[in-house]
Amino acid sequence: MRALLPESSNKVTDDQLLDRYSTAQRPFVRFNFVSSIDGSAQADGLSAKLGSEGDQRIFTLLRRLADVIVVGAGTVRAEGYEGDLVSEQDQQWRLAHGRTAHPALAVISAGLHLEPTAEIFRESPVPVIVFTTVDLSDDKRDSYGKNVELIQVGSLEEGCDPKEIVEQLTRRDLGFIHCEGGPHIFGQFAAAGMVDSVCLSYSPVLVAGDGMRIAAYSQQTFQRFTLNSLLEEESMLFCDYRINQ
Repeated sequence: MRALLPESSNKVTDDQLLDRYSTAQRPFVRFNFVSSIDGSAQADGLSAKLGSEGDQRIFTLLRRLADVIVVGAGTVRAEGYEGDLVSEQDQQWRLAHGRTAHPALAVISAGLHLEPTAEIFRESPVPVIVFTTVDLSDDKRDSYGKNVELIQVGSLEEGCDPKEIVEQLTRRDLGFIHCEGGPHIFGQFAAAGMVDSVCLSYSPVLVAGDGMRIAAYSQQTFQRFTLNSLLEEESMLFCDYRINQ
């Protein structure tokens, strides 16, 4: 992997990548997506077929930095998020740098359609935070067990209120927020003006078809970002865009 911007280098180490993607800003909301060159977030319904070894490398390092990984319930069902989300090597790095071994895990499920017996809850090494707009009774909370914290937040037209989600996470000292999808969650956060960084991997493939864009929302939003970092490997581009302040 070589660096192109802001400075060029023929080989980039993990430490250099971590430095590029770090920030002292809190809260800091980052979204990470892979896209085909024609703007599709999916191939055969999944994002994995668009990726590469370089994309997976950056993806792993971004998780190292995160206080919390945030994902929508649809992505959980499609991609699977059970078990450890960081490797033993990543856990050791996090502990050596004053972090918890695992980042926290938060799921956005406006309608609370994830069953209490779902694997993500049974196999997560950390308690799972679930944001929902559903009214929560004591019985409903108890049904999910001690490894799940249900948090009711305000409802917007197309889901949970992103501002409330960020506020709730920041109160829990989870201010470095790493969001992994899906497109509806990205669209909601973008419409609310709650995106600080977009780490976008451009895969050198054309998909066409009816694959979903990386951001899906009924209303258009127009926000300008600046390219903070650009890397390349085997014709795949890795961009980190930061919101203009």
